[in-house]
Amino acid sequence: MSQLTAEDELELQSLLKQLLRSVSDRISGAPSTECAEEILLHLEETDKNFHNYEFVKYLRHYVENSLGTVVEEETKNLTRGDGQHAIGSGHDTLIHAVTRRTRESAEYQQMMQTLKNSMIMVVESLINKFEEDQLRKEEMHREKQHSQSNSQYTDNCSDSDSSFNQSYAFIRQEQLQALAEKLDSSRPKEVRWEALQVLCCAPPSDVLSCESWSGLRRNLCAALTEPDLSDNVLQFFAKSFSSSPLNVTREIYTSLAKSVESTFLSHKLNFPSGSAVVDINRPEISRPLKQIRLMNDFQKEVTTFWIRHPEKYMEEVIESTFSLLSFHHELGSASPRTEKILEPVHLLALLDIKATWFKKWMHGFYSRTVVLRLLERKYKSLIVAALQQCIHYSESCERFTNESSDPQSAEQQQNAGSVQRSVYTGKELEYVFFVHSLCVLGKLLIYTNGRKLFPVKVKNRKDPVSLTDLVVILINIMYQHPKPPHSDASHTDSLSPSSLVMELLWMLCERTECAAECLHHTAVIETLLAPVIALLNGQQVKLKSPAATLTLIADVLARIANTDRGLALFLYEKNLVIAHSERTFAAHVIVQFTLKLLDKELSSPSQSDVSHTLCGAFIFVCRQIYNTCEGLQVLRLYGLHKAVAAAWKKTSSLSERVLTPVPGTDAGTSTQELQNMLIWEETLLDSLLNFAATPKGLQLLQQTGAINECVSYMFSRFTKKLQVSRCEKFGYGVMVTQVAATAPGVAALHSSGFVRALVLELWSALECGSEDVRVVRPKPTPMEPIDRSCLKSFLSLVNLLSSSQSVWELLGQQPLANKSEYTLREMPTSIPDLIDRLIAVNADVKIHSLFHYEQSHTFGLRLLSVLCCNLDSFLLLESQYNICSMLLQSQRENVSEQDASDGELIIDSLSVERNHVLVRVSLVGGPSERKLPPRALQEGEDPYPWPMFSRYPLPHCYTCDPPTIHHNSADPELTTFLTSSKDTKDEENWMETCRRHYRRVMTTKPSILTGKMLADLLEKVVNHLSSCATECFFSPAQFKAEEKSVKSAVLSSVEQLGINICLRYGNYLKLLKEDAADDLMLLMKHIKIFLSTQRVKTSSVLITQQDGYPGHDWLASTVFLLMCGDTERSLRLLLSLSSLLASAFIWPARIHASIHVPVAAAQSGIPPVYWCTAHYVEMLLKAEVPLVHSAFRMSGFTPSQMCLHWLTQCFWNYLDWTEICQYVSTCVLMGPDYQVYICVAVLKHLQPNILQRTQSQELQVFLKETTNQTKAPVVCHQTDGRLLLRLQKHEVCSYHEVSGRALVHADVSTVNHRQSKLFVKAAHTVFT
Repeated sequence: MSQLTAEDELELQSLLKQLLRSVSDRISGAPSTECAEEILLHLEETDKNFHNYEFVKYLRHYVENSLGTVVEEETKNLTRGDGQHAIGSGHDTLIHAVTRRTRESAEYQQMMQTLKNSMIMVVESLINKFEEDQLRKEEMHREKQHSQSNSQYTDNCSDSDSSFNQSYAFIRQEQLQALAEKLDSSRPKEVRWEALQVLCCAPPSDVLSCESWSGLRRNLCAALTEPDLSDNVLQFFAKSFSSSPLNVTREIYTSLAKSVESTFLSHKLNFPSGSAVVDINRPEISRPLKQIRLMNDFQKEVTTFWIRHPEKYMEEVIESTFSLLSFHHELGSASPRTEKILEPVHLLALLDIKATWFKKWMHGFYSRTVVLRLLERKYKSLIVAALQQCIHYSESCERFTNESSDPQSAEQQQNAGSVQRSVYTGKELEYVFFVHSLCVLGKLLIYTNGRKLFPVKVKNRKDPVSLTDLVVILINIMYQHPKPPHSDASHTDSLSPSSLVMELLWMLCERTECAAECLHHTAVIETLLAPVIALLNGQQVKLKSPAATLTLIADVLARIANTDRGLALFLYEKNLVIAHSERTFAAHVIVQFTLKLLDKELSSPSQSDVSHTLCGAFIFVCRQIYNTCEGLQVLRLYGLHKAVAAAWKKTSSLSERVLTPVPGTDAGTSTQELQNMLIWEETLLDSLLNFAATPKGLQLLQQTGAINECVSYMFSRFTKKLQVSRCEKFGYGVMVTQVAATAPGVAALHSSGFVRALVLELWSALECGSEDVRVVRPKPTPMEPIDRSCLKSFLSLVNLLSSSQSVWELLGQQPLANKSEYTLREMPTSIPDLIDRLIAVNADVKIHSLFHYEQSHTFGLRLLSVLCCNLDSFLLLESQYNICSMLLQSQRENVSEQDASDGELIIDSLSVERNHVLVRVSLVGGPSERKLPPRALQEGEDPYPWPMFSRYPLPHCYTCDPPTIHHNSADPELTTFLTSSKDTKDEENWMETCRRHYRRVMTTKPSILTGKMLADLLEKVVNHLSSCATECFFSPAQFKAEEKSVKSAVLSSVEQLGINICLRYGNYLKLLKEDAADDLMLLMKHIKIFLSTQRVKTSSVLITQQDGYPGHDWLASTVFLLMCGDTERSLRLLLSLSSLLASAFIWPARIHASIHVPVAAAQSGIPPVYWCTAHYVEMLLKAEVPLVHSAFRMSGFTPSQMCLHWLTQCFWNYLDWTEICQYVSTCVLMGPDYQVYICVAVLKHLQPNILQRTQSQELQVFLKETTNQTKAPVVCHQTDGRLLLRLQKHEVCSYHEVSGRALVHADVSTVNHRQSKLFVKAAHTVFT
């Protein structure tokens, strides 16, 4: 480089120019020359592309050629010897040493000197060329100015993307002072133009920081009014906006605003009318348009940085904008004129039609506060103008309804094609202003303080315009233009009136407060449903496109119904006037219209696909209603499920008949027809599926006969992880759980492949692990018994197997494989396979077939523990698989000395889990009647103080002292009443008196209401009710079994195991004698024979519908214990109870497939306690304890599943004995609806635990197990309803306080005014 050739010099110049262009933005933003130098010096630290520049590569190559040999020699010299600098910190020492010696070498000094001399030559050449270029450009501009002194400059300076679009040069303060003088308005135009050219080449930071800036700004603003100079001023302002702080740019912005204002004031441009147009290329419009465009660009960008500056700067920008936009409005109101004036807001709307600037200003709280304050105090005229424009457009829509050209045609023309336009008609400007106004108003409505600006007084209207009035106006606009144009769906559709109005209505629907203030009003609902009511009444509706309009109406109605307040508005408020001034509910109108659409009783469009779209839209509205418990109560009477099912069956059969296209024929029509048919079929199937969102709805779905197809459709969407609908926040988890609670539902899940997919997914997560990917670090060892990767599958299994009916359906009559050999690649595909591989691990071949034996077996034992919480599920597992014997055998084999007969059991995670399960299934009782050992080890010398066992009986430490039952205690008043009222004839008063005594005793002396007294009371009440014709709901039992038939009756293994459990519990409570086993077996045989005569004959393939009731009769066992083992007395009570309505709910075995319910319900396999009790529990829970209801939905679990679990086994293992007896007596005395109230009270009491467990994803397991794990017995009390569940430490109270508070109606669930007697009314409707 010491001898730089011409080619080298040119190359260096080119590389240096390229570098400077790349960093031009950084240099132009520097406030001074010193700062620019600092930027270049630290370029490597701040520019990620530094090493990619060609100039840098050139320098690197030059340094390597000059110093490469020196570096190699110095490295060899320093590393000669033992090589101590090769690694570690010595490596850094070596680098520093080589660098120091290289810089001290003669070669380095020579290289630096040569490089410096060469670069000086290159830079001087560049400077000379720059000066020559500047002189040449000035000469050319001077000649051009001289030849075109009268021409107009059309440079669109505000279109420049970069402010660094001319040569870069620094400027001194003296030069700026001179430029300010040259720009004075008294100077010749040529001088001012040349000064502007120089000013545009100067760094804006230098200009804005000079001492003469204030005078310079005044001169620049004056130049804005001159056509020949305004473009150059705008060019300088554009550069200043992009590189200056807000304290300077606000001055430029306000100057621009004042300039535009003065332009409109001086020119007084007329708004085009008739065939007149506005040409934006005309100088008087082009100039302010460019200025407004520059202002609009600044408006949209300033929000990103004005929060870093004082609020007064932001307020000045906002106020100058509002002042500009409202100036002509104020003038117009002061001096009305006949012609309309073109205003700045019209040009702003042309540039920013959807008011992006206003949306950005309203987005942040910092700026929104100032905007709303100014609008309220000084510039409310802006809101008035926007509102007036919407009203004007609505009225013009009505005037032009029958014309071929209407206001919307302007919008169509504006977006036709991609050619930039310059001519606009008056209608087009009106429409653009309408869109801009609508977007501004829409942004105001979504904020509380924005809505407070209403009502607004506008001219030509007597009353102020309220929020509701505005929404009604917008809906009417949508009615006139329901169908967007088809020419340009991507852009035009978004600017169509219907799209704009719908977007605003969607936005309001999504916000609870907005919807409550704007939409949830009678006027809005009346406006939305006016066309629907007219069509129902056989009237003609004046709509441009009825099908499109009604489809949009349905969309809005669906979003309103998706909210709790909107749904209540539809269901419970008579706000619609139909024929003859009769008022009705919105929900009734909607479902009636939907049924007529399904039956094709209305004059619908000829195209079947349009008709199906409209019908599907209104079905979707109904779906938002019937997928809630309260909504289904209203719609159920209309039989919508039957109508949808009929339409689906018809469509399904028609789709099968569509001809397959053959070669040589027109296949387009048949293919499109088939596609439309399949879409319609899927819509109907999806609508049917959503009936399964509630317990009662699931029963209705099962009765349609389409449950298998619906579940298969759900599974196909579930595997794709699709949403349930656009209005649903969660997936199909809750619906799957709801379906899995019943026998037909779980059978449909099994046949659809859902169960298989779930098992395979679980096995992949548990045994196979993640896919083979590069291991960067070892996977952490799981610390939890169930790894997080398997938790979702575990909870899905718990949801699937929560109900005993689902367990019976999937496991009944299904033996375990117990193969002699299992391969490692063999995967289970069913629930029995899963039990065989994970729970019944009773052979070495099963252990060796698991990659993670301990983790997988722990998973299986945890699942078994949850399953065994349901007593009927446990009885099935024990009767088929001998679970207890298997666990005991595993404990016996897990000893320290295998040869010894009494070896010490090894304490490990598996033995602890097995011990917990064995204790859980071997002991029966409430929380204060048994102790369950914990699953975790303790710190200290004895990590697990609980004794393990491998043979029965259980150690006594797991059994609590039996409760004291007062058999001889009595209440004098109640005793006197029961003994003195045997011959009373006033049956109704007798029951009321009895209930009053019951309330008093339960609230004052509950401890005496046990034992013999409670048995006598229950027997007396049941006998009285069964002998009363008005209370006897079912036909009285006429049963007397022959001794021979009773002896020949055979009890199943499940029933015998249930009897053993009952005997153990009775012996523990000291209620039974030694020979009670035969008495209980005799009672069970009598009941089995009696109930067999009460059942319908069914051909169902469901296992639960075959061979009697699937499970043990827990109510009969409860009555047997309550009567202290008296068989005759128990049988007499049960037979009398069978004629009462309460028996249908507290006695599941009695109503199973009963002849007393409709045949469809009896053969469905769904018990009334599910589709009636659980349905009302979910309905009241949503109304009274919404947080708990939401927690269930978030967890994918349902309250109905837990209530079905509790009620089926009569609260055994969840309440203590006295509480179980008082639960039964409360439901019998007070009515079966108290079963609902008690369940709601339980869940209300558990609310803190439910919310906490939902967060930790343990809700299902917590509710199933609900057992304390401390040494002392713990009970929980129901704070409001006083319902006894024992879940919190050392808080003991009695169940009487639960029912007692319920009986005096103090709480329990504070049953809603509309819902207190719905339960009994619904039961009467169903059973009769």
